[in-house]
Amino acid sequence: MKVSGVTVKVCGLTDSQGVLAAIEGGARFIGFVFYPPSPRSVTPLHARELSLQLPQSVSSVGVFFEPGDAELDSVVGSIPNVLVQLHGQETPRRVAEIKSRFKVRIIKSIPVATSQDIESATQYENVADWLLFDAKAPKEQTNALPGGNALAFDWKLLGGKDWKVPWLLSGGLTADNLRAAVSSTRARAVDVSSGVEDVPGQKSPERIREFLAVAGAI
Repeated sequence: MKVSGVTVKVCGLTDSQGVLAAIEGGARFIGFVFYPPSPRSVTPLHARELSLQLPQSVSSVGVFFEPGDAELDSVVGSIPNVLVQLHGQETPRRVAEIKSRFKVRIIKSIPVATSQDIESATQYENVADWLLFDAKAPKEQTNALPGGNALAFDWKLLGGKDWKVPWLLSGGLTADNLRAAVSSTRARAVDVSSGVEDVPGQKSPERIREFLAVAGAI
């Protein structure tokens, strides 16, 4: 089934049940996290096995935090047509270097807390294929991950701004707040991870299907 409403990336999948629920629900992107401190982290081999379940209409996304070339090569070389999502402090120069060297499409994550963070995204418009706006974790949250912290930022910061490339809204999204988030930001693509979990790292097929059903109806 293909979602006709908002495009959805379901991120941090670790098992076949979650992947199947995302496919059946109409997700366009499936994210695999390659960051060992995350409870959602998978190995390149496991991600490849899961990616083989995907139809051509669904793309794999490898999520990295300031990766080295060897780490990127281990994933790009094993998962066909994978997109690379950069979730760290990668500079525009590094983003362009990765895109050129590995011949991949790039999603660049932008951590957001203020309007200045939104403006900082403009420097990536000419080197990334997608932007992804996620909530910046507060400094006092010492155990925060680069993403997937179930935090939302002020959606009004994004309202009315046009971008040269497509973009995704992320951060604390759930089936319950998705309509409000899309209404506030005019997002046509969203990323969900913690919002479809029972506990961190454990995706709920039922929550995935519910989220996708809401996205498809918007």
